Amino acid sequence: MSHTYEKLSSNKAKLTIVVPAEQFDEAMNKAYLKVRGKLNVPGFRKGKAPRKVIENMYGEGVFYDDALDIIFPEAYSAAVEAEGLKVVDRPDVNVETIGAGQDLTFTCEVFVRPDVELGQYKGLEVEVDKQVVTDEMIDARIKQDQQKASRTVDVDDRAVENGDTVNLDYAGSVDGVAFAGGTAEKQTLVIGSNTFIPGFEEQMIGMQIGEEKDLNVTFPEQYHSEELAGKAAVFHVKVNGITVTEMPELDDDFAADVSDFTTFAEYKESIVKELNERAEKNNDVTVENALVEKAVENATIDVPEAMITEQTQYILREMEMRMMYQGLRMEDYLKYTGQTIEQLQEGYRGEAEKRVRIELTLEAIRKAEGIEPTEEEVEAQIAQQAERMGQKVEEFKDSLTEEQRGYLTDSAAVQKVVALLKADAKVTEKAAE
Repeated sequence: MSHTYEKLSSNKAKLTIVVPAEQFDEAMNKAYLKVRGKLNVPGFRKGKAPRKVIENMYGEGVFYDDALDIIFPEAYSAAVEAEGLKVVDRPDVNVETIGAGQDLTFTCEVFVRPDVELGQYKGLEVEVDKQVVTDEMIDARIKQDQQKASRTVDVDDRAVENGDTVNLDYAGSVDGVAFAGGTAEKQTLVIGSNTFIPGFEEQMIGMQIGEEKDLNVTFPEQYHSEELAGKAAVFHVKVNGITVTEMPELDDDFAADVSDFTTFAEYKESIVKELNERAEKNNDVTVENALVEKAVENATIDVPEAMITEQTQYILREMEMRMMYQGLRMEDYLKYTGQTIEQLQEGYRGEAEKRVRIELTLEAIRKAEGIEPTEEEVEAQIAQQAERMGQKVEEFKDSLTEEQRGYLTDSAAVQKVVALLKADAKVTEKAAE
């Protein structure tokens, strides 16, 4: 077999493949052996009619498709490999010459990973929002620890107040008829959390333990249940109990309870340090993203539709996996949001194209700069991934396939490409409003 290669555009190639007549005749014979049992030939049992008899009856072309199917995979793969093509879609095949006793010639037009015409990627200028740690952020972080150290206390000497946690029974009805999901016992509700229908929690303020009361509410017009949307309803409720959450004082004892520090001042200082380090990392990522996006913006790429479609499918698979961990099926999500899978795909198309452009641009810069990670850098990448997955480095390393190790090698290379972008970039930082 032989082939010729023609570059049609930055993302499309044409292969013309020629298969010698004797090799095509071998494929025709294999096709005959494969098909003969399916054809009816008068005077012969199924599968016993000679090839010539079948060809005379049905025409020589009766075996062409099967013969081409036999030859195509090996011939096409060999040509793609010889030219080093990175194919991203199925080829468009066109047969030019075919027949017994002559060479088989066919062409394959196929989309490939496109050429990237890089623009400026060194000395880029970007402006980014700088995350600044505020007093409000520090207080909110301390409040998290304060809430973890809080305790729940029963209240039995007063009525329900805003902020209380109430244990209640309720039974809802519309026009005197109970509805599905409207009845429950021993449920907990934080008054003021706006968890229930508007007006429900406000009407419970002032109720005593053991008291029963009818609450009149109206379901929102955009309620998820169409049967109840906009309907007036009555909930008969009973207060079973009231509890409040007591927060510890922000003092040295609190610091000793929630940290390794003995004074509140030391504890707060550690919180400030933690938030500043986090902000620094976030700012670094923001800068990297801005530089990569700028490099992509400066590059010219004709992205094949097949690459965008494939990336869209990958995004949706990621999304479906996250849903599964939360106990939600894609079918249910589509139902709740009123979308079709086609609408969801279209919604993520822009993100998919952005991902593809980033990948191609970083790959092109890596090639242009001859960037390859050292063995030490690959090992560091493996160690980081093992840590993220909570595994011992050596055990994780031994479990890697060649494909997985290649992925981590590429990740290490991408880090070096990003470091190159940052090396002489001009970054203007502005405080976030």
